[in-house]
Amino acid sequence: IFHVFLHTRRKMGLLFLLIICQCAINSIKTHSVSKPNIILLMADDLGIGDLGCYGNRTLRTPNIDRLAEEGVTLTQHIAASPLCTPSRAAFLTGRYPIRSGMAAFSRVGVFLFSASSGGLSSEEITFSKLLKQKGYATALIGKWHLGMNCESNNDFCHHPLSHGFDYFYGLPVTNFRDCKPGQGSVFLKGVQKDLVIPVQITGIALVSLAVVQYIGLLKVPFQALSYFLLIITISLVVLIIFFYQFRQLNCFLMRDHQIIQQPLSYENLTQRLTKEAMKFIERNTDTPFLLFLSYLHVHTALYASENFQGKSKHGLYGDAVEEMDWSVGQVLDVLEKHNLNDKTLVYFTSDQGAHVEEISSAGEVHGGYNGIYKGGKSTNWEGGIRVPGLLRWPGVVPAGAYIDEPTSNMDIFPTIVKLADAQLPSDRIIDGHDLLPLLQGEVTQSKHEFLFHYCNAYLNAVRWHPGNSESIWKVFFFTPNFSPEDSNGCYDSHVCFCHGGFITRHDPPLLFDLSRDPEERVPLTPETESRFYEIIRVIQQAVDNHTKSLHAVPNQLSWDNLLWKPWLQLCCSSLFQSCYCDYESGGGPLQVHLG
Repeated sequence: IFHVFLHTRRKMGLLFLLIICQCAINSIKTHSVSKPNIILLMADDLGIGDLGCYGNRTLRTPNIDRLAEEGVTLTQHIAASPLCTPSRAAFLTGRYPIRSGMAAFSRVGVFLFSASSGGLSSEEITFSKLLKQKGYATALIGKWHLGMNCESNNDFCHHPLSHGFDYFYGLPVTNFRDCKPGQGSVFLKGVQKDLVIPVQITGIALVSLAVVQYIGLLKVPFQALSYFLLIITISLVVLIIFFYQFRQLNCFLMRDHQIIQQPLSYENLTQRLTKEAMKFIERNTDTPFLLFLSYLHVHTALYASENFQGKSKHGLYGDAVEEMDWSVGQVLDVLEKHNLNDKTLVYFTSDQGAHVEEISSAGEVHGGYNGIYKGGKSTNWEGGIRVPGLLRWPGVVPAGAYIDEPTSNMDIFPTIVKLADAQLPSDRIIDGHDLLPLLQGEVTQSKHEFLFHYCNAYLNAVRWHPGNSESIWKVFFFTPNFSPEDSNGCYDSHVCFCHGGFITRHDPPLLFDLSRDPEERVPLTPETESRFYEIIRVIQQAVDNHTKSLHAVPNQLSWDNLLWKPWLQLCCSSLFQSCYCDYESGGGPLQVHLG
C-alpha cells in the first residue's frame, strides 16, 4: 500500500508539475502576444516593384527584404485610397476616408497648405489614441498631412498631438517639389493652366471696355474701372507673393507644437528622422511603445544625403529608396541591441503606389516602379493601390510566409488595437479586420469579401473575393483618361482626376478577374465570362449595402477647408522676417535670415 501511495504521489506530483509548466508556457505565449511594441514604417509613393522582396533586382533594399525573410509578405495589400491624405486617414482610423470626411468632391484630394482649416476631425478615433489610453508611449516621426489648425494658428485641433501621439517630429504637410530650390513647382504648373482662361477673359474684357469707351458706345465710370483694375492687380500681387514665399510658409519642420526649422533643410534629413526614431525607442525600452515612422521618401522633391548620392542604378530616385532602406536597418538594429525583437511587431508599407508621372525638368524619372501593375498614384488601377505589406514578429508571425489574400492598410487599426488589449469603438463602423488570425494561419481566407475603391469621394471600383472561389473580381464604374492615350498615366495633368472630362464612365462596368489577369489588360464580357451579369449583380448589391452604411459628415476637403487662410499661418519668427528660423542647428529665429 505504501509503494502504491508513493507511486500515486509521484504521478500526482508529475502531473502538477506539467500543469505548472503548461501554465508558464501559456503565460509566456500570452505575454508575447499581448501589448507588444508596435513599429509602423510607411514610405511615401513607393512602388511595389521597387523592393527586392517584391521582385526588383536592381535596387538594393536588404533591410526591407529582411522583414520579408523574417516575417510575412502580403502580396495583395491594398491602400484604402491612391492619394496621401485620404489613405493616411484610413490607415489611422481603420475606416474608409469617405466616413471621416477626408475624401474630396472637388478636383484637389489632398491638403496643399499648412494654413488650411481642414483635417482629421477630433471626432475620429485613431489607433494612437486607443494605445495611449492603454499606457503606450506614442510617437509620430516624419510626414503628417492630415491638417493642423481650425480657427486660430495655435488651436492645433488637427495636430498629431491631438490625435493620440505623445511626441511629434516632422512635417505638418508633405514634401513638395516647391520645398526644394531648383526642383520646379507643381503648383505654378497647375496655376498657370487654370489661370490662362480667366486672364484671357479679363484681358479681353478690359480691351473691350477701353474700345467702347473710346468710340463712345458706352460710358464706363472711371472710378469703377479703377477699382476693377486695382482688385485685379492686388489679387495677382498676392498670388505671386504667396507662391514666391510658398517654401517658407508650407515647408517646415516641427517638434511637438514648435517650429524648429523654417524653411525645411534637406541636409541629412533622413538621418535626423532616423535618429529621432532610435532615441524614442531607447527612451522606452521598458514601456510598450507605438512608433509611426512616416518617411518623406520617395515623394518629390527627391533628396538623398551625401553617403547615398549617385550610389544606385536608378538616379536620385534609387538613391532615395536605398537611403530609406538604410534607415529601416538602423531601426531594426536598435531593436536587436536592446533585445526587443521578440517583443515588437514591425510593419512596412507605402501610402499608395508609385507616382509614375513624376519626371524632372531635366527628363529624369523621379517616379517609382509598380511592377506588372497598371497605372499608379491617384488611380485605382492595381498600380495605384497595391502596395508593399510586410509584417515581422519573431515567434508569433511565421518567417518567410506569403499571403495572397486581399488585405487593406485599414487592417492595421483593429490588429494593433486588439494586441494592445484595447476595445474597438462600438459607436462606428470599422472597415479593417484583425490580421493576426490570417498571419498565424488560423484562417486561410481574408475577411474582406468586398473592398471599395474610391477616387476622392467617388466610388470608382469594387473588389469581390467570393468565399467559394479563387477568383478575385474587380469592376470599374469609371476609369481615368490617360494622357497621352497610349501611356500608363495622366502626364499632361501630372495626376489623374476623378470626374467630368477627365474620366470615362462604363455601363455595364468593366470587369476583370485579378486571379487570371492581375495586369488588368483585358476586360471580361458576357461572351467571355458566362457569369458576367451575375457577378455585376452581386457587386451592385454590395455597393447598395455599403452606401446605406455611410452617414453625412463635414467635408474636410471642401474648397473652404483647402484654401490658404493667413490667420492660420504658422511662422517661427514673423511674416516681416519671412518666417526664417533654424533651431535644429542651434540658432534662433533669425539665424538663417541674417545669414
